[in-house]
Amino acid sequence: MYALSVSTFLLAHNSFADKITVQTPDFIEDFENGISNWEMTDSKAWALSTDDKGNKMLCLESSSNYEPAVRSPRSIALLKDVEFEDFVLEVEAKQTGREYGHRDLCFFLGYQDPTHFYYVHIASKADEHAHSIFIVNGAPRVSIAKERTKGVEWGNNFHKIRIVRRVKDGTIEVYFDDLSKPIMKAEDKTFSKGRIGLGSFDDTGCFDNLKIWIISSEK
Repeated sequence: MYALSVSTFLLAHNSFADKITVQTPDFIEDFENGISNWEMTDSKAWALSTDDKGNKMLCLESSSNYEPAVRSPRSIALLKDVEFEDFVLEVEAKQTGREYGHRDLCFFLGYQDPTHFYYVHIASKADEHAHSIFIVNGAPRVSIAKERTKGVEWGNNFHKIRIVRRVKDGTIEVYFDDLSKPIMKAEDKTFSKGRIGLGSFDDTGCFDNLKIWIISSEK
């Protein structure tokens, strides 16, 4: 008698995230002061770039010279010295590689070490290895998405990405431009607090205007 319908559940979560994101973010990164806050698997693959309006952004310009111990993304930029547990993350992301099924960008959360973390893989087409939420838990990555779309159209423009993580109920929700409906969802409680990151499995792209709101019990 207390069960929520799927539509009611999504509305509640969307309303909550929308309410949080009108507040001042707990963390902001616009890259105007450089990229020294970030730790990369291969720093030579990354660069601080400037667009034609003078706006700075973090860009992954080539596939990283890094071989993970287990099958997982190669190009990772991790935010230094801070971990997040429950949060809403928003970032602008642009894919700069060629079009193909696995054309991707990745977003990392709950990062413990190089073989223990979650990542969101947003790609042109979904299959068992693409466009899903994955866990790396001392073994090659495994998809844990309970729901997902068939893929996205990256084009050549920036897109708004939103990720909502709640450790208590294990939910991870991912949004792409349309913030009213997630493109993928998962439930997993393996990792709680951890680092966050940006990157790609083996493609290229740019990131800007990262904002993170910490979800506290009072919010």
